[in-house]
Amino acid sequence: MDYTIEARKVVIISATDSFLAKSLMTKLEGERIPAEFVHADIQEIERFTEEMCMVILFMSEEMEATPETTVYLKDIVQDKELGLILIGDEDQYEQIRKVIPEQFITEWFKRPVDIDRLVKNARTYVDENTGEKRKKTILIVDDDITYMRTVYEWLKGTYHVGMAANGVQAISYLAKNKADLILLDYEMPIANGPQVLSMLKNDSETGQIPVMFLTGHGDKKSVLSVVSLSPVDYLLKTIDKETLLQKLQTFFAGRR
Repeated sequence: MDYTIEARKVVIISATDSFLAKSLMTKLEGERIPAEFVHADIQEIERFTEEMCMVILFMSEEMEATPETTVYLKDIVQDKELGLILIGDEDQYEQIRKVIPEQFITEWFKRPVDIDRLVKNARTYVDENTGEKRKKTILIVDDDITYMRTVYEWLKGTYHVGMAANGVQAISYLAKNKADLILLDYEMPIANGPQVLSMLKNDSETGQIPVMFLTGHGDKKSVLSVVSLSPVDYLLKTIDKETLLQKLQTFFAGRR
């Protein structure tokens, strides 16, 4: 099983049965972009979270009256790193920004909407974030928070990146998100790298995710201990940014 993200649909969310929203869905499907219309209801939205690659949200007074829905959307967009297009006037946009930070908003369209431009932008996003062209997702598992954040900063421009400080957090992350690769610290307290790897391999949902060990020891004995666990590779923590990016690019290119 190739454990990869298969999010495909553009989900259009509106508090009402908006004619424009339904027209947009028809237009997207005419461009062979799978789309789904749902009402701004948490339970209804939840049915499609695993299929989403982008959310198009029609802002409205009704949406402002249900702030819990906006918070739920913020969590989905942030956790799954989805594209988010907002449609509405300036006041509505400012209200949404109080809940959803601007860095999670792909674009904002004022009314009246240039629907052709919107569809074109959605097409570009879908093409760049699904199939072979989509960004891969890498989970970093390391108890050294400073080092983990450094690697995160190195990778975030090229990949979707998740972080976990221990094995329990890693399992919790993977219960909600899919990953294409795990960078796993070999030496951690409580549950070390080999123990976390064993937990992952014993779970049918995570057993096929490739793992690269991160290790601070480059001596022969340490390297042999790491290699004996059959990771796809191991990386010394002294690795620099450019070498790491090149290794990852080579790894993913080899799996196509």
